[in-house]
Amino acid sequence: MRPSLLTDRYELTMLAAALADGTHRRDCVFEVFARRLPHGRRYGVVAGTGRLLEQLADFRFGDEEIAALREQGLTDPALLDHLAAFEFTGDVDGYAEGEVFFPGSPVLTVRAPFGQAVLLETLVLSVLNHDSAIASAAARMVGAAGGRPCIEMGSRRTHEEAAVAAARAAFLVGFGSTSNLAAGERYGVPTAGTSAHAFTLLHDDEAAAFRAQVATQGTGTTLLVDTYDTLQGIRTAIEVAGPELGAVRLDSGDLAELARQARELLDSLGAHRTRVTVTSDLDEYAIAALAAAPVDGYGVGTSLVTGSGAPTAGMVYKLVERDGVPVAKVAEGKRSVGGRKSAVRRHDAAGTATAEVVVPGPIAPRDGDRDLVVPLVRGGRCVQDLDAAGRLRAAREHHERVRAALPAEAWALSRGEPALDTLSA
Repeated sequence: MRPSLLTDRYELTMLAAALADGTHRRDCVFEVFARRLPHGRRYGVVAGTGRLLEQLADFRFGDEEIAALREQGLTDPALLDHLAAFEFTGDVDGYAEGEVFFPGSPVLTVRAPFGQAVLLETLVLSVLNHDSAIASAAARMVGAAGGRPCIEMGSRRTHEEAAVAAARAAFLVGFGSTSNLAAGERYGVPTAGTSAHAFTLLHDDEAAAFRAQVATQGTGTTLLVDTYDTLQGIRTAIEVAGPELGAVRLDSGDLAELARQARELLDSLGAHRTRVTVTSDLDEYAIAALAAAPVDGYGVGTSLVTGSGAPTAGMVYKLVERDGVPVAKVAEGKRSVGGRKSAVRRHDAAGTATAEVVVPGPIAPRDGDRDLVVPLVRGGRCVQDLDAAGRLRAAREHHERVRAALPAEAWALSRGEPALDTLSA
């Protein structure tokens, strides 16, 4: 089934009515933006653009999709004929994937006849809202880790396809690897994994489990040492693998204290290069709390794939221009600004970002301004000629550059206002 059915019915009923009165031909501009960041967050990260472009290229209504619509009572002949011949021929602009965003940032702009652009709303928002939420949370975790590697391992805590998207989004902002094999196959994300407690419990004793793992994975593996007594587990691990053991993993208890004890014990056993990796329901706050502990890496699952308290980025898809005329919603609390927007990020002489400027129409550039809106699709065809893995690598590199220019307050985990103000002039 193509992605064209990953949509809401009201998009088709609107289209049917627009076909009936001829307004489906009107040239329209839709913008995607978030009115606000999740409470207390300092910035968001644009993620999912690459996935969206992949699905847009296959957004069609073939015989199978048309039959499914008929079964659901959508039988208007004009509508079905329009959908059967549908091909997106419009233009898409937006923030480069990996870019940071703030309230009002026009992260995606779609220009096309209404009869095309209206059909994309649900797919655009479901991809960008999910992936941007995961990337925004993961970026906070990477910042809290302070250069120590993070592994994404949340596949068992979310929908099977959301797990792949989450692994991609986490890698985009700096996670080093994922446990998810599909993310490795589709996007080239490095994969990692060793064993669970079940493997230890399978064997007659801990030493037998460790011997079996080392025999197949080598001494560079990571041994899970807290199935029984953690410190005895570490002694057994070094007895089996020797002082060249790659790492031990702690998955329960007071992680800061256990990491300290583990490091002391490993050093006393001559395993000075054996790393200490911690898991167990970590989020950015738990990672920050372990900053002073002798921890060498983190495995993060549930909190990451659920957005660490903010499972959606809160983005909306709004019509802002019709046949060249600005249009806007004026309802209290949900006002929008009409007209297609331009956006630049303003920087001081040291290269530190100072403001986000978003206005309808062009912006007179100043020294230190960086244009944020880039072409993504022209005439229905993707501008960037990269495969899925190449798009992800480019997005990761872009994010690294962008984050380096953020002001110091952007890294704070305490609740506060966005790190940059969004200016309208």
